[in-house]
Amino acid sequence: MNVLFLIVQQTMFFSIPLLIVALGGLFSERGGVTNIALDGMMIMGAFTSIFFINQMQATMSGQSLLLIAILIAVGTGAIFSLLHAYASINMKSDQIISGTAINMLAPAFAIYVARMIQDNGIQQISFNNTFRISSVPILGDIPVIGGLFFRNAYITTYIGFAILIVSVIVLYKTKFGLRLRACGEHPHAADSVGINVYKMRYAGVIISGALAGLGGLVFVVPTSTNFNATVSGYGFLALAVMIFGQWKPLRVLFAALFFGLMKTIAAASSVIPILATLPIPSDVYKMTPFIATLIVLAFSSKDSQAPRAVAIPYDKGSR
Repeated sequence: MNVLFLIVQQTMFFSIPLLIVALGGLFSERGGVTNIALDGMMIMGAFTSIFFINQMQATMSGQSLLLIAILIAVGTGAIFSLLHAYASINMKSDQIISGTAINMLAPAFAIYVARMIQDNGIQQISFNNTFRISSVPILGDIPVIGGLFFRNAYITTYIGFAILIVSVIVLYKTKFGLRLRACGEHPHAADSVGINVYKMRYAGVIISGALAGLGGLVFVVPTSTNFNATVSGYGFLALAVMIFGQWKPLRVLFAALFFGLMKTIAAASSVIPILATLPIPSDVYKMTPFIATLIVLAFSSKDSQAPRAVAIPYDKGSR
């Protein structure tokens, strides 16, 4: 039973950031803008929020410190996403090149600034993890379920599921969601009925950046006690989750859980009895998430139904 608890909890730690960032990518692409800059936005969100924790942990701790850090990560991601939005929407540049440039800029910026502002001149930003919830009151006492989901947990896990619910409601139950999806499918038709395509695409990219920035913090906090200007390629893995999920929030959830399980196998293979007894090198298990990504995309990409106007710059004058 302890092994089951470990697997489920680790899967949540790996799946939730994937879910959040993939939902961010979904908002951007539903609006018609490809966002492969998710990795860079994750790095920037993690950098500013972890640095805030590093500076404030002597006077604050626990959930209050984490909640403020979450707001900083969200704000950083949203602001940083404006670079991609301006290049893709106003300048009508190639969205892949713009995203690649941001992915190259973010880690270099984080390393340089970290070395400049820290007295010891190192790029790693350490922090004390005081955010784990040993047991959620009442819920943590539920047999089995309490041990799986409400003990040794992080508030970020519940925030991730809340974001999923809000995303479903916003995309399918609100005027904003309808207009955003229209701009990703038929922007000229949307424009003809008075929808400002540029504003809607900006909104999609900003939401994408905000969620990516949050995902960066959510990835670092449960799995480490320092930030070293990397999120281990999670932004690109989130893109695979989004594609595998067919740009639909609920399918993205199941895709994130699948890849989270693969990451858990890679990270905890030595403590899973069945895997530990197999004569397989640990390096093979570490490759599992990426092998799974290739296999899944190979079989699912041919049936992908991306928004029709995604990655196509909108020109109001063309018909």
